[in-house]
Amino acid sequence: MLEFQNWTTKTFGGWYVFVTAFYTFTCLLLGLWPKTAHIKLGKPDELPEFSTISWLSMMFGAGIGIGMLTYSTAEPIFHFANNPDTIKGLSVGLEENNVRNAYKWALLHYGLTPWGIYGVIGITLGYLSYNRELPLTIRSSLHPLFGRAMSGGLGNITDVVSIIATIVGLGVTIGYGVSQFASGLFNITGLDWLVNDLGKPTLIGQISGLILIISISCVSAMTGIRRGIKWLSNINMSLSLLLILFFIIFGATFFAIKVFFFTIWDYLIAFPEMSTTVWNNTDSDLSLSLQQWQSAWSIFYWAWWIAFAPFVGLFLARISRGRTIREYVIGAIIIPSLICLVWFAFVGGTAIDLELNGSAAGVIVNADISAQLFETINLLLSPELSSLLSILIVLLLITFLVTSADSGILIINTLASGGNQNLRQRKHIIIWGVLFSLLIGVLLSAGGMDALRSVMIIGALPFSVVMALMLISLLKSLLNDKS
Repeated sequence: MLEFQNWTTKTFGGWYVFVTAFYTFTCLLLGLWPKTAHIKLGKPDELPEFSTISWLSMMFGAGIGIGMLTYSTAEPIFHFANNPDTIKGLSVGLEENNVRNAYKWALLHYGLTPWGIYGVIGITLGYLSYNRELPLTIRSSLHPLFGRAMSGGLGNITDVVSIIATIVGLGVTIGYGVSQFASGLFNITGLDWLVNDLGKPTLIGQISGLILIISISCVSAMTGIRRGIKWLSNINMSLSLLLILFFIIFGATFFAIKVFFFTIWDYLIAFPEMSTTVWNNTDSDLSLSLQQWQSAWSIFYWAWWIAFAPFVGLFLARISRGRTIREYVIGAIIIPSLICLVWFAFVGGTAIDLELNGSAAGVIVNADISAQLFETINLLLSPELSSLLSILIVLLLITFLVTSADSGILIINTLASGGNQNLRQRKHIIIWGVLFSLLIGVLLSAGGMDALRSVMIIGALPFSVVMALMLISLLKSLLNDKS
C-alpha cells in the first residue's frame, strides 16, 4: 500500500498542485466578478435558511474543526522545525528567523485552498440545485456537460466515486480525532491503556473513542440538520471561543498578534508561487528533499481536502441556500481561512514561544502529534488546571467529531439515495454508521494512521477529476444563463 501511495504522489503530485490552484483561483474570481458575485444560490427573493452565526458555526465545525484541535499546534510546530525555506537554507529550523516562514507554509494548507476546494462543490451544487432545480447530489453537477447520461450509469459511477472519497476523507479526519481523544483522556486520567510507551495512542484507546463518537453521531444524524447538527455546531463555536480566550489571556498574546498580521502579508505575497510550484526529484539532494516534503505535506493535504470535499461541499451547499456567490466566498472561504489563522497564531504561537524561550525544552516539538496541544497546556498550567482545560478540549473534540461524523453520514445517505434529502430512515443511518466505523477500525488495526493516509491519497484521485469537470460545468452554466 505504501509503495502505491508513493507512486501516486510522485506521478500525480503535479496534477494535485495545479488542479487545486485552479479550484481556488476560480472560486475567488467568481466572488469578485460583479456579473457572478451577486447571483443568489436560490430564488432572487429567497432568504437564508440559517442565521449567519449558525451558518458559520456549522461550516467551520463540519469543514475543519477537528483539524484545528490537532493541527493548531502541530502545523506551526512542524514547519517551525522544517519547511521548504529551511531545506533551501534560507532560514534555520527551530530558530526565530524561521517563524514567519513556518506560518506562511502552515496557512497554505489551511487557508484559501482547502476552502476553495470545498467551494467548488458548494457553489456548483448550490447553483444547479436551487437555481436549476436539479437533485442535491454530485451527479447533478455534471448534468450541464453530459446531459441525460448522468441519469444512468455515468451518474451512478460519479456518485460511487463521491461516496468512496467521502468515506476515506472523513475516515482520516475521524482517525486523527479519535487519536487526540485518547491522548486527551490520558492527560486527564493517566490511564496507561490509552497511550503506549512512545506517547502514541493505543489501538484500544482509538477504537473505544471511535465507538463512542459514531454512536453519538448516529443519534444526532437521526435528528437532521435543523436540530442535532445545528445545536452541536453552536456548542462547538461557544467552546472554541472559550479555548481561544484562554490562549489570548494566558498564552503568548503579543507574539500571536504579530504572527497574525505578518502571516497575512507573507501568505498573500507568496500564495501564487506556493500554490503552483511543483518540486520534482532531479537526483540532487536538495530537489529530493523538497519533493519529499511536498509529498508528505502539500500533496497529502490536497488529497485530504479533495477526499473530504464531497461531504463538506455538499453540506455547505445544503446550508447556504439564499446566499449570494459573493456571500459564499466571503463567509465560506475567506472568513474560515482567517479563523484558522487565529487558531494557528494563538495556540500554535504559544507553543512556538515556549520552545523559543526554552520553557518547553523540546517537549512540544518531540511529542506525538495527538499530544502536542496537551503538552502545551501542561507547561502553561498547574496539573489541576491543565486537567480542567483538557476536559474542555476533549468535550470540544467530541462535539467536532460528532458534527463531522453525523454530517458525513447524512451526506453519504443523500448521495446513496440520489439526492433525496428527506430519506432519513433510522436503519440507513445505522447501517452507514456501522460500515463507516468498521472501515476506520479495520484500517487502524491494519496499519494505524499510515494505512488511512494511503487509502485516502489513492481514493481522492478519481474525485479530483470529477471536481475539475464540476467547475467547468458551473462556468458553462453561468455563461449560458447570463447570455
